Amino acid sequence: MDNFFSSQIDFILFFYGLAFILLGATCIAIARVRGRNESWIVLALFAFAHGGSEWLDLTALVISDSPVFALFRTAVMTGSFVLLMEFARQEANRFAMKAPGPWLYVPLLSLVVLGGAMDGVNAAGSVARYVLGFLGAVATSAIFCRFAKTFSGTTRYLAICAAVGFALYALAAGLIVLPAPFWPANVVNQNWFSEVSGIPIQLVRGLLACGISFAIWAIWGQQLISEVSSTRYARFLRQQFIWTLAAVTTILVVGWMLTEYLGGIYKQNLQREARGDINLLASRIAGETATIEGTVKILARARSVRALLVRGSEPDDQRAKAVLNLVVDASVANAGFILNGTGTVVASSDQREAAAPDSANYQSAPYFRQSMAGAAGYYFAFDGQNGERDYFASYPIRSDQGAIVGVVVLEKALGNLEADLRQFGRSYFLINPEGIVVLTNRPRLMLHSLWPLSTEQRSVSVRQSGTPTNHPMLEREVLDSTWTNFGGERVYVLRRNANHSQWSLAILTPIREIYASRVLGIVITLLTALMTLIYLFGRERWFHDNVQMRKRLKLQELAQDLRFQATTDPLTGLFNRLRFDEALASEISRSMRYKTPFSLVLYDIDHFKVVNDTHGHQTGDEVLTKLSAFVATNIRGLDTLARWGGEEFAITLPGCVAAMAYQAAEKLRAAIEQVGFHTVGKLTCSFGVAQYRDGDTAAALIARADDALYRAKLNGRNRVELAAPSAAVNPALAAVA
Repeated sequence: MDNFFSSQIDFILFFYGLAFILLGATCIAIARVRGRNESWIVLALFAFAHGGSEWLDLTALVISDSPVFALFRTAVMTGSFVLLMEFARQEANRFAMKAPGPWLYVPLLSLVVLGGAMDGVNAAGSVARYVLGFLGAVATSAIFCRFAKTFSGTTRYLAICAAVGFALYALAAGLIVLPAPFWPANVVNQNWFSEVSGIPIQLVRGLLACGISFAIWAIWGQQLISEVSSTRYARFLRQQFIWTLAAVTTILVVGWMLTEYLGGIYKQNLQREARGDINLLASRIAGETATIEGTVKILARARSVRALLVRGSEPDDQRAKAVLNLVVDASVANAGFILNGTGTVVASSDQREAAAPDSANYQSAPYFRQSMAGAAGYYFAFDGQNGERDYFASYPIRSDQGAIVGVVVLEKALGNLEADLRQFGRSYFLINPEGIVVLTNRPRLMLHSLWPLSTEQRSVSVRQSGTPTNHPMLEREVLDSTWTNFGGERVYVLRRNANHSQWSLAILTPIREIYASRVLGIVITLLTALMTLIYLFGRERWFHDNVQMRKRLKLQELAQDLRFQATTDPLTGLFNRLRFDEALASEISRSMRYKTPFSLVLYDIDHFKVVNDTHGHQTGDEVLTKLSAFVATNIRGLDTLARWGGEEFAITLPGCVAAMAYQAAEKLRAAIEQVGFHTVGKLTCSFGVAQYRDGDTAAALIARADDALYRAKLNGRNRVELAAPSAAVNPALAAVA
């Protein structure tokens, strides 16, 4: 499980950062809903900065890291924790809780700088998590607990969930830190957590960040529901929440599958390349040793060699040495020697005589035992004293009857091989049976143990090559191939036996490029998630605005209806006295400004009291309604007709001087005279006309028109009377009057 999650660390970092970016967007939305609220802006900045720091870690993993970039990433992370603590501090002040001032950051940041100066960037990051991350997250958890007391219902439980999320995040992000050379970072750290749980701490942090984000997002949704106060919008927002959860989950799962698929393609290519490289390396070693492997078989069958072991005469010894020297020269071996059945050297080449006198015994040599058992022997040897590496090839010598009477051995130094392989592109290791590196193109790793050694292996290694290092390079022995960590870097390790011996070859292939191939899947996932979230949030905004617009339209309709009721006569449907007063004031204002004429007509029904007394008020109402409809169809569209009160009516005639208004009233009077009313028969009306003159008030103009109407009544009714003109009126108009 640990290996699986370790191979997914890039997607985990992406998921971790995305969760905090979403939290930042949600906090911005909450600040907008709540009005200008700087503390929520600060929390949003924390989320953006912290999510960005995780994506910076992803960048370092995919591209490359450097001391400067590591310092920058640590600074961004530290700054994000400062913002988290500042959010808690500002909210504490808002709740009238005791909170220290901004001076608090001076000693805390000083501790971070001191830790970095003493033990490096990783130590600075660990200290920042202890003194800023842990304290800031705990304080923020307390703030959300305080929020919960001010909320009710679902919002209260969501605030509690956010508080619990920040409390757990304080443990995961504030106490489980990078390994550092001080307590407790040297004990309780990310490596310890991974070993104990089998999962990286980044995954836990990402899941907590996701939970916090959705809890705060749900709080924002509840605030929107409260703000809009619409059952329809509340139902939509709850559905939107479920759809968003499902969509984000689906996108992340499918995105992970795509990322894994793209990474799998690279893995297959990398494995093929590694197999090709290790086969090439093995071929190079085999080519270096193949000559003596073949030659030793020929030498073992030579008659002179067999005769030496069977008869052992002086001539046989001379002939055997001559053949041995010839074979050594021909195979470019360092030396050759012939052993009897007890492992004693009975003959050796000239190059070997000084180093291996006849008295030397090789009975314990692995290749001797293999050959005495009837098989060819192959063996790599490493001299820990002088650092020389040799290869031994042996073969049994048989008598004419087929019995094994001795062993012939050829020895070849691998110095030339080591020089050739220094330029090999991949990191390779030739490893002895105990797991000690005896040949590599990475000199600083010579004589290191590649994996943990048993007590027996360690004692053998000490005897043969000196004391191995106490810190193995890999976590466990590699039997065939594995994906593992090597020096803090993810690598692919492939191992195979070297030349039929117990020694083995291992090749290390860095897989940094695999993250570059997986990053395409991550980018596609990010873009898809952003487009989906933009669509969903845009849809929510559209629905929110639509609900608000409907509410506004309803309010406008209600206002218009109230306005209509307030300005309309309920019986006749004409404007009432209030609306007419507004129209008259507007016409007076326009005439004063633009010097345009207008006139006022007042009229009432002659003998209307007789109609009511004779036929009843219902018939009287029907007369008023029919007369109003008739008059409304016989005036201009820009004229304003209103029921003045009872059986009296008023008309404003914009743009009409007294004479024009008089003529219009006369036509209207004559038309009314011809109208028949059910039950009542025909009726007549009396009219009074007055033109507006400069300086007139509404009351003055109405008084003059009413005076003219009164004169029409006195003069016999069913007539039009024109109010007396002012000096400003044309004499011709006066003559008409």
